[in-house]
Amino acid sequence: MISNARTVPPAERHQQKSQLWDLLMKMAFVLGSGLLIFAAFRNSLTWHLQTFWGASGDFWQAQWGNLHHYFGGNEWDLFFLGAEVVPTLTFWFFNGILMVIDMTEKPSFITRYRIQLGKNSPVDSVKLLQATQTVLLNQLFISFPMIIVMHYIMLWRGNPCSPELPTFHWVLLELFIFVLIEEILFYYSHRLFHHPKLYKHIHKKHHEWTAPVGVVSMYAHPLEHMFSNMLPVMVGPIIMGSHVATIMLWFCLTILSTTISHCGYHLPFLPSPEFHDFHHLKFNQCYGVLGLLDHLHATDTVFKQTKAYERHLLLLNLTPLSESIPDSPKK
Repeated sequence: MISNARTVPPAERHQQKSQLWDLLMKMAFVLGSGLLIFAAFRNSLTWHLQTFWGASGDFWQAQWGNLHHYFGGNEWDLFFLGAEVVPTLTFWFFNGILMVIDMTEKPSFITRYRIQLGKNSPVDSVKLLQATQTVLLNQLFISFPMIIVMHYIMLWRGNPCSPELPTFHWVLLELFIFVLIEEILFYYSHRLFHHPKLYKHIHKKHHEWTAPVGVVSMYAHPLEHMFSNMLPVMVGPIIMGSHVATIMLWFCLTILSTTISHCGYHLPFLPSPEFHDFHHLKFNQCYGVLGLLDHLHATDTVFKQTKAYERHLLLLNLTPLSESIPDSPKK
């Protein structure tokens, strides 16, 4: 019997091992440097941040106490407000602004930062309305029930609506853990939905938008919204038994992050959305959030050979990167 397995040449095996070793060294360097910096500046930079937190801590603690008193200590009302109402309002506030920009093409100051030039100029209003309806259904029939379940789990874990707010350093630690957990769960669940047997039935809906807009961040099949959008950001707080104030902060941050990733504009002084925008353009690249697992699994190799990769940086001036780093002329 003739085997169909490809024999990997020694040079290629050596290259793969070198890439893996390089990744491990970079991760060790980043994590090690982070720990050293944290230790070195704990009594200086973080002390000043802690001082600021502490200076305003009495204010925020007083506001939380007033809120606690206003709701009569009703933990469900407090949890629902922090984990569902505030994040949802955050989503629609920023995406409402983006929807107006996408449909009117104004102000031009914003639209000149569009990543995929010539796409969504302006956006198809019928298609956008359909996406908006799907997002509302996902929030009502998927997100809301999952928040109810999360509340009961959090009550079992501890006291998520404690009258006392968490400390500054504890919140930082929790956010760090949340980011790592989200990267792992989102990468593998997202890549799973790209399996041919699942893609055409589930994930293809999200990829109807090859040039995404902000609201598309939650435009997905219900199963995808549950397992790829909601669970990766919920698991961290559940594991850590987090306070609802931390959950609210984390949910709002992830909503802002995914909105920026899908908005279609590479705006000054905001995180680069080039990575995920390229995923919508090419489908089989850039599955994660941070890009660490994409590097490990070599699912960003094509991306790294493009102009989009060169533009994948924080824009610190007002010149659009499509102008300062233009696409190569077509042959």
